[in-house]
Amino acid sequence: MSIFRRAAARRGTVADWLVVGLGNPPERFAGSRHNAGAAAVERWAAALGCELAAARREYARAGTAMVGGQRIALACPTTFMNESGRSVGVLVRRQGIAEPARLVVVHDELDLEPGQVRLKAGGGIAGHNGLASIVGQLGTQDFVRMRIGIGKPPRPEAGKKWVLQRPSRHEEPLVDAALDQAVSGLEVLVRDGIEAAMNVTNARRRGRGRTSP
Repeated sequence: MSIFRRAAARRGTVADWLVVGLGNPPERFAGSRHNAGAAAVERWAAALGCELAAARREYARAGTAMVGGQRIALACPTTFMNESGRSVGVLVRRQGIAEPARLVVVHDELDLEPGQVRLKAGGGIAGHNGLASIVGQLGTQDFVRMRIGIGKPPRPEAGKKWVLQRPSRHEEPLVDAALDQAVSGLEVLVRDGIEAAMNVTNARRRGRGRTSP
């Protein structure tokens, strides 16, 4: 039986949406490029007055909030990035998420420039260790992704070091604005659905520089 079928059989209060922000343990990596997903979920949780409390059984910091009459579970795994699936699998079951379309993973994206945000349903993993772990645990790629651009390193071989560093002084305001844009997109998503959210999120582009489809 799949994780989602087991989740559908859960009794009691279930979540309408599960929104997970990826990153590495915040005590060491807070503010790094790789923690952009976790930063966006933390920002949304703060705006909603939702405390992300330690949930050891879920390997996460997690909380719930009501948005537009829907129960939203918010979480940031406390595992390292490459073990994100361990947390997400438990969260899906405990929150009663019965279909991948109700799981939103917010993560950093090397293929988008700093300041760009894109929302999509399904897709590949593009070498992202957190996504690979989640797909391996869930057995599907059909969940929703909110991608926050962090840009590529100047040299491909510097990728690992790049994602664990903080954005440059020039990039910081772009990433900060992207976090706000991601939060706005998440609000539209849970209130009005993915098509409306994609229209809003993906239509907003930086005023200069190249863009990605």
